[in-house]
Amino acid sequence: MMPSPRIILVLCVFLSTFARADEGQRKPVGLPSGGQLDAQRVIAERYGSAPAKASLPEEKVKLPEGGITTVIFDGERKRDAAPVTFGQVFTRGDLKPSDGLAGKLADGATVPLQVDVKAHHADGSVRHAVISAILPQSSGPLAMALVKTARVAGHDDTTPAALLAKGFSATVTAVIDGRSYSASADKLLAQAKPHAWLSGPIVHEWLVDAPLRAGDGAAHPHLAARFAIRWYPAAQKARVDVAVENDWAYEPAPRNFTYDATVTVGGARVYAKTGLTHFHHARWRKVFWWGGEPDVRVRHDAAYLIATRALPNYDRSVMVKQSSLRAFEANWKGDRIEPMGSGLAAAEMPTTGGRPDIGLLPAWAAMYLLSMDRHAQQMTLGTADLAGSWSMHYRDRGTGRPVSVIDHPYMTVLGQASDTFNPATGKREAFPACAGPQACDTPFHADVAHQPAFAYLPYLVTGDYYYLEELQFWAMFDAFYSNPGYREYAKGLMKADEVRAQAWGLRTLAEAAYITPDDDPLKPQFKRIVEANLDWYNAAYANNPRANALGALVNGHALSYFDQTGVAPWQDDLFTSAVGHAWELGFDKARPLLAWKARFPIARMTGPGACWVDGAIYALKVRDSANGAYYGDIGQAWRASRKPGLDGLACGGGEMAAVLKLKAGEMTGYSSSETGFPSNMQPALAYAADVAGEAGEKAWKVFMARSVKPDYGDGPQFAIVPRE
Repeated sequence: MMPSPRIILVLCVFLSTFARADEGQRKPVGLPSGGQLDAQRVIAERYGSAPAKASLPEEKVKLPEGGITTVIFDGERKRDAAPVTFGQVFTRGDLKPSDGLAGKLADGATVPLQVDVKAHHADGSVRHAVISAILPQSSGPLAMALVKTARVAGHDDTTPAALLAKGFSATVTAVIDGRSYSASADKLLAQAKPHAWLSGPIVHEWLVDAPLRAGDGAAHPHLAARFAIRWYPAAQKARVDVAVENDWAYEPAPRNFTYDATVTVGGARVYAKTGLTHFHHARWRKVFWWGGEPDVRVRHDAAYLIATRALPNYDRSVMVKQSSLRAFEANWKGDRIEPMGSGLAAAEMPTTGGRPDIGLLPAWAAMYLLSMDRHAQQMTLGTADLAGSWSMHYRDRGTGRPVSVIDHPYMTVLGQASDTFNPATGKREAFPACAGPQACDTPFHADVAHQPAFAYLPYLVTGDYYYLEELQFWAMFDAFYSNPGYREYAKGLMKADEVRAQAWGLRTLAEAAYITPDDDPLKPQFKRIVEANLDWYNAAYANNPRANALGALVNGHALSYFDQTGVAPWQDDLFTSAVGHAWELGFDKARPLLAWKARFPIARMTGPGACWVDGAIYALKVRDSANGAYYGDIGQAWRASRKPGLDGLACGGGEMAAVLKLKAGEMTGYSSSETGFPSNMQPALAYAADVAGEAGEKAWKVFMARSVKPDYGDGPQFAIVPRE
């Protein structure tokens, strides 16, 4: 049973981490309509004559002219020449395969760049690359434009032996019940053939992994270590990225393990944790430096990141408030940020109510995107590190990658063992049972319906392999979470779940399909799953002349209200926003679905017989009985669902406001809250405005003309505006 609006309000207040001391002092007013907004005008109209301070203090950084985009590097002190590596997403056509790339400084000097291209657009141009450089000495922030050059063919034959010859070593150890298990990156680099993640004249990064082994060589059946060793020969520095995993999908008797963990780099202990309880099917990560850590922080151009359409069109006029960031920072401490901590995310994901981790991006990630603030960056990347704490990481021993629903179409988290029999192999694909009744106890519970977008943005801007795999783990979990029959086995369909679960599952799968490297075997599989889902939705709705006229999802658990006669428009809006995001990521099949879905938010704002004041209503009747026909227009739905006492009252008038106990021009559903139901509706209306022509524009203008709006400086996860 869904909670009442009053309960949700209480939970919103209880769970919110945002400071609201000044909420009553400023009453934001309407934004100008349209996508081409003058930032200063918007700030003035929203905040009045005294806008809130931005998270980043105003500073004068001399910017170079030209280039595709500009990246700023800074640190906390005067910096010697230093190595840096970051991820960069590109707009289609901006960087062709035949183009080279260099860094141009404000004084006209150029910096050589190593560009490891990971993914291409459909036209062959570069979509995502990992870029590395040795930055010159600087006493302050350094701006670098990424400029196209002639491509220079080059080859670098550096091997791990060159690093090992310098005396490099790194070891992780776990002492379990008095017995020591360990894995050493240096030994693996010397003995194994590592996978090259980065390779060129500036940096090499090698990926190696092995089970933790006892002194007699016996391998631990569950615990393994994975290293990503990033070596900059010219700087004589190496980054040591170590992850310890307890995540084999089909290893018998999975369980939690408690051990004393130690990491040594170059013979020195750099991390130690006693009594660490490592949950089943979970992993933890730490990053260290050999040769000294460079003092370099990367700030991307948010405008360009958003313009690539890899990220939604967040309203860049939003002024992220320092008080809100400080409220997050107050929780960024203690066990929450240690291995097996939850960071800023809710450990118990199914918890209901408005939360900062719900949205196409979580609040903290949207804050980072819009402000490029140092602390927001730390918390965004750190929470993505800690996404490994949830027990939903299933790695395939056969492939070494996150287990695939296409390879194992009968596996499931929800379902009976009898549901997992694969007739093609004659075997059950059920995951092994835990070693005992409490062997797998954990305070963390993953849930697709309340799943944050942990790792997509972090991978986009860093190019770190850990974040790529974290995104892939969550995407595959979304695909195999449900009963195999309900999801139609290898198709990985989301149709049987809650509407919000369908939203976040589609979001995460589309992002994984979009950004996974072209040579990764999982990329075509993710694309296949996304396409299968879009085919199903289009067949059921966009291309179905018998689909309901409202534009509402009615499959799965959508009709959970009013004895199976009503839907939750706010959940539907989350789904519409996920479809819009998938369309912008380049999935053409999402376009007709988005056009069909746009009907629903548009009709609730401007449809005949409806009233926009209740456009973000908590639950809306869409038929008279559980087996009855769906209403033919939004007017019928509004009349069947509206609150008593509204008959004959002018929509948006003073009398209606008095009955609803609102201000004149205010919407229902906690319109002043950044997590309220109108806020949930905003991204859906923004995408509708981009695809529905005049009807979409009209609905957007009505929505933006309402008198009470949230201060998205408190949390901008729903602050998405139209592009056109």
